[in-house]
Amino acid sequence: MADPHDKSEDGNYVVVARRYRPRGFDELVGQEHVCRALVNAIETNRVGHAYLFTGARGVGKTSAARIFAKALNNESGPTATPDNDSDVALAIDAGQDVDVIEIDGASNRGIDEIRSLRANIGVRPSRARYKIYIIDEVHMLTTPAFNALLKTLEEPPEHAKFIFCTTDPERLPITVLSRCQRFDFAPVEVPKIVNRLREIVTAESAQADDAALELLARRAAGSMRDSQSLLEQVLSFSHGQLSADQVHAMLGTADDVRLHALASAMADRDTSGAMRILDESIDAGIDAGRLAEQLLCYFRDLMAVTVDCDPSLLRHTSASLHPELKQLGDRWGLQTVLAVVGLIDQTLVRIRHSVYSRVLLESTLIQICNLPDLQHISDLAAAANHADPTSSQKKKPTLSPRRTASSELTADQTRPQTTGQQGNKAGDQPTHNTLVSGVSSDSRSSTEEQAGTSAATDLPSPTQAIHARETSQNAATQSSDQTRQGDHVGETDSSEDSTAVTTVVSSNGPWTQAEAQRVWQETLGDLESMTEAFARMVTQVVAVGTQQLRLQFPANGNLAMKRCELPEHRDAIVQAVSQRAGRAITLDYYLAEAVVAPKKAETTVNKPSRIQRMREIEANELVRSCIELFNAEIVRIDRAN
Repeated sequence: MADPHDKSEDGNYVVVARRYRPRGFDELVGQEHVCRALVNAIETNRVGHAYLFTGARGVGKTSAARIFAKALNNESGPTATPDNDSDVALAIDAGQDVDVIEIDGASNRGIDEIRSLRANIGVRPSRARYKIYIIDEVHMLTTPAFNALLKTLEEPPEHAKFIFCTTDPERLPITVLSRCQRFDFAPVEVPKIVNRLREIVTAESAQADDAALELLARRAAGSMRDSQSLLEQVLSFSHGQLSADQVHAMLGTADDVRLHALASAMADRDTSGAMRILDESIDAGIDAGRLAEQLLCYFRDLMAVTVDCDPSLLRHTSASLHPELKQLGDRWGLQTVLAVVGLIDQTLVRIRHSVYSRVLLESTLIQICNLPDLQHISDLAAAANHADPTSSQKKKPTLSPRRTASSELTADQTRPQTTGQQGNKAGDQPTHNTLVSGVSSDSRSSTEEQAGTSAATDLPSPTQAIHARETSQNAATQSSDQTRQGDHVGETDSSEDSTAVTTVVSSNGPWTQAEAQRVWQETLGDLESMTEAFARMVTQVVAVGTQQLRLQFPANGNLAMKRCELPEHRDAIVQAVSQRAGRAITLDYYLAEAVVAPKKAETTVNKPSRIQRMREIEANELVRSCIELFNAEIVRIDRAN
């Protein structure tokens, strides 16, 4: 650590981030994995010729490069603990050593600078062991510059070492990445930043609250340099005494109490209260965009607490607020918290492109206050699914609800026969409505007997009611049509009545083309939208035997036929047809033969001979000029398209 009393350099003040820059591997905070690898490389004499340090800003990349350079060029030999008071070490720390060249890739990004580097790299170091090139922001180099560096980077002189630092390694060519040993610098953890800031505050003869240091560390978002820059601002603002209120006042942020009050007002659906707190916050100097960021971070921690995470996973609020967050999370509910996070995130995106950040934030708060209780709705849906255990048994993955009513009628198609026979014995003439009601009542009584409940106390579900109403309407329509045609409904075979009601082929014998066509048309309505779209391309349905349908696609419907042959579509169609037909059905697809249009009779036209065409072309003025100019001759005559 630097001398805390040495605050000037040539009479000028030196900022905290430079004076307390780490000078050894033991002072590099939060990058223990990198330090261990570099120290082991030095001690085992396995130092490579090119290194790539990647990571966010302010995490110690350039500092690690300087420490590594001092370790390699130590006067007594490479060591993990170089002498920081030697002339070489002091020159490297100041960035003025002749053998450790620091290059800013952002301002020296062209091919001319790299050519100059290649010309000088062959010169041996003046006083040190290695000539080390530290190129910061190396991703800013141009593509020609990288190409010029490749050969030197692959086979450099024995005395040359390269250390590249970048915040965006994805922009480096793969040819450069493959020639370097890469070390990723992680964001520094909040407790480590707090400890470092506390050391600096003590060295600066100042005092700071733990809450203030934690606020600075969280605001830095893993960057040690950013936290030290913020600390210096607060030191100038507070005259040596740091508090959380001073940090909030300087950064223009809201404290946890204000954020909790705002979140509580929104949880209570108190729109006017939330607007009042927002107005007071802006009047206190808090930026609307900054407040939106804080709200997003606050609800992130609220989301973590709602799913029962430990206080150690809180990233933006103090762990002491865990009980309050837990109570607020129970009031909000997880589903509502997730919706709020999405709304605030969208607002932040809009704020970045608008000058009316306050209006956007106010509209978002009003939307949040008027959100429905999504958690309550989710609980009701889960309870409804849990309370109807038969719904999962009745539901088919590839069949619509309408097919469920059809399957119920198919399963009980023998019941109308008994009813019809009893009605005939009594001298009554059964109608289609009577048969439908008999099927519905028998089906419900059978279900109630299996469930052990009384028919008088159970009400049909909305889906069952709709299906029963549709079936009754269809049967009534058929009955009215027969009445208008003057057909008499007398004593008929019970199997025919069942077939008329359920629209299912109940006989096991061969079925007619009309039956096959009717079953296919009804099947189309049972299919899912995509499967139905392909199936509607069928132009002809042919019944073969008792258990096979041949489906003809048009000559240009090869794509639709191939789609229907896919397992997911074919299984859905087979299942739907079998449900409608009341038997296991197999399908056979084929394409219709393409109709070839008759060729038009060619009219006999006297075509000009080749000699005639040659003379016509030679008579063309442009062609004649080309022949004379190029001394050419006509070789071939092509007919124009």
